[in-house]
Amino acid sequence: MEKGTSVMKGRKFLQVLEGARTIFLRDGFEGASVDDIAHEAGVSKATLYSYFPDKRIMFTEVFRNELARDTADAGALLEVDLPVRQILPFIVQLISAHIVSDFGLAMYRVSVAEADRFPSLAREYYESGPVQLRLQLVRYLRHRAARGELEIADFDLAADQLIELASTTLHDRALFAGREAIDAELLRKVCDGAVRMFLACYGTSLSEFRGQGA
Repeated sequence: MEKGTSVMKGRKFLQVLEGARTIFLRDGFEGASVDDIAHEAGVSKATLYSYFPDKRIMFTEVFRNELARDTADAGALLEVDLPVRQILPFIVQLISAHIVSDFGLAMYRVSVAEADRFPSLAREYYESGPVQLRLQLVRYLRHRAARGELEIADFDLAADQLIELASTTLHDRALFAGREAIDAELLRKVCDGAVRMFLACYGTSLSEFRGQGA
């Protein structure tokens, strides 16, 4: 969304947003029609346009809203005061789940496909998703390092590495072979490996014992 552009919110805003989400996931940005979105949302085109002046703003708001949910989930998880060895598997699972979700894959495809014509879409995706996740992870890792559970020299790099470890083989496989190419066993193996490798590099003996009230 371009800077300075605001979205009017009203009684049917979430209804319109959910209809747009369904159609964008089904048809992509280019293939989605305003008529189909209005029909799916159960509103008139006039009502739809009263909330979203154009399709690009609507698309941006849809994935911004979805990414906000993931960010909120991650934020709540990172606030849990458990030893890093106990909470890290859940953090990795959350990252992996978003990467291979239908919505995550669709948003990635559309953002990349439209990057040349609408660079603001790709930038918005990057700033609302990967950047926010990275910032949250950096804060979490700094906190845990201050408590002696991790030993990290470059927190930005460590956060990036954790994200990459959580997506090992998963993103490309889901992107090119389809979500059905990812099964529970592969997810478990990737998540377990990510946790072991990250802690092997950055963990300390305290990471096994520090808990609530430490």
